[in-house]
Amino acid sequence: MSLFDPSPPSPAITPRSPLADRMRPRSLEEFVGQEHIIGPGKPLRARIERDDLSSAILWGPPGTGKTTLAFLIARITQCDFVPFSAVLSGIKEIKQVMAQAERNRKLGRRTVLFIDEIHRFNKAQQDAFLPYVERGDVILIGATTENPSFEVISALLSRAQVYALRALTVQEGVTLLRRALADRERGLGELGLTAPEDLLEQIAIYSGGDARSAYNTLESAAAASTGGELSRQAVEDAIQRKVLLYDKAGEEHYNLISALHKSVRSSDPDAALYWLARMLEAGEDWLYIARRLIRMAVEDVGLADPRALEQAVAAMQTVHFLGIPEGDQALAQAAIYLSLAQKSDAAYQALNRAQQEVRTGTPEPVPLHLRNPVTRAMGEWGYGQGYQHAHSFENAVTGMACLPPSLAAKRFYFPTGRGLEKRIMERMEELRRAKESQD
Repeated sequence: MSLFDPSPPSPAITPRSPLADRMRPRSLEEFVGQEHIIGPGKPLRARIERDDLSSAILWGPPGTGKTTLAFLIARITQCDFVPFSAVLSGIKEIKQVMAQAERNRKLGRRTVLFIDEIHRFNKAQQDAFLPYVERGDVILIGATTENPSFEVISALLSRAQVYALRALTVQEGVTLLRRALADRERGLGELGLTAPEDLLEQIAIYSGGDARSAYNTLESAAAASTGGELSRQAVEDAIQRKVLLYDKAGEEHYNLISALHKSVRSSDPDAALYWLARMLEAGEDWLYIARRLIRMAVEDVGLADPRALEQAVAAMQTVHFLGIPEGDQALAQAAIYLSLAQKSDAAYQALNRAQQEVRTGTPEPVPLHLRNPVTRAMGEWGYGQGYQHAHSFENAVTGMACLPPSLAAKRFYFPTGRGLEKRIMERMEELRRAKESQD
């Protein structure tokens, strides 16, 4: 059998194979997660059961079952399964695979061509698949962790259905770990280990929704455990972090983010760093923390220091680019900056006041002079009449009112006078005097 011949009915698994490989689901009933696409009656499940296959792109984080799902699709529909790596192969190998697939089609056999990390193929390599997909020589299933809208050519996307897979929930991760501990044939059942629920939850939390990572941690910890119970110390050694009391969906999650937010608001960088470290060590989602730091920048710092928002957004981008654990320092830098920045919630309160006015007041029509006369009739009705183009005036300041007459004297934004808002306050007063002089 050559490298490009169809794979055997099932991957070669031995007792020495990694636990994640041994525990691969053998049927859709064993598959955990992704209920939104393969649950009973869901789109992909229905197509598999009808044997109505078409090319597909499976898009999702690592360890969510993309490879396993592609294999199950081929197995259930009795297609040849040809795995193909975008990392190791080029156009020459593509042509060899396609020639075999074309011969199979003429013999009445269907081929599922699974391309792992399809986003690593360049445009020319992806173009090479098109004629074979169009002719039906192969049913192409691509797997990618990147947004296919940006990484897969449009011609291929138009011929494939995109299915978005999500990271496993903590409970789904615990289900897989429990199954592995109990399974005597493929899992760790022969060890006879018991494990407290909270310890399995910690492994699932640290895995970040990645089943492969969860299995690897469990296998390592189980090998170092004695006495018939999964050792807490062995789990800590496997993940190289202290196991802390934490539940992403429970009270402690909200307690810690509240403590971080209030420490930043109170200009206490040391406390902010402590609560940030607690969340990081407990396995909190890095991007969730980044999003909350952005919220702190706009809610508690605001225009007193506009660079705070830049710092927070830059931290989020850095975390996304570097990943874990290198992104930790970006979060710490942002937390320190926000803690030390001048504070103002004036912009936050200004929007609240404006929204309250909209909710409780009469919805006033837009003044005619602010409307665009896009047709001749609108101009005749008075649209745009009296509008003063700011750039035609000295210092680009006019005396024109932009609020409805009933709200002419209404103010929503009151700068605090702290940080840059002191200059903003002075600028607002300067503008007020300039507008009055235009009246």
